[in-house]
Amino acid sequence: MKKIEHIGIAVKDLEASNALFAGLFGKEHYKIEAVESEGVMTSFFKAGPNKIELLQAMNEDSPIAKFIEKKGEGIHHIAFAVDDIEKEIERLKGEGFKMIHETPKKGADNKLIAFLHPKATNGVLIELCQDIDA
Repeated sequence: MKKIEHIGIAVKDLEASNALFAGLFGKEHYKIEAVESEGVMTSFFKAGPNKIELLQAMNEDSPIAKFIEKKGEGIHHIAFAVDDIEKEIERLKGEGFKMIHETPKKGADNKLIAFLHPKATNGVLIELCQDIDA
């Protein structure tokens, strides 16, 4: 893993949260994008070299809706950049980590993504991200 790619924050109201984080960072989000496969609307902010991804459920069956219902708004996941997501998935499985996605899929912000199961990572949802252009 190269670096923290972004931190994902589950929110109930993307518009209100965009305003809150714009005030916090002193600048607007740089991208809003729907990820239909996950049932989420995302919004990205840059804070120095780091990124924050806000996630709002698009329907009541989405993982974000279930997360907010169970835990409320807040940090949802930490994403790490990787050079080769398929190799990293295989390496982690070899180390005994349980994957939610054993095959990468297209995510937001031009990335291939895969999640590790939080039961294998002390309750922290970890996302692997690879630039699609990589």
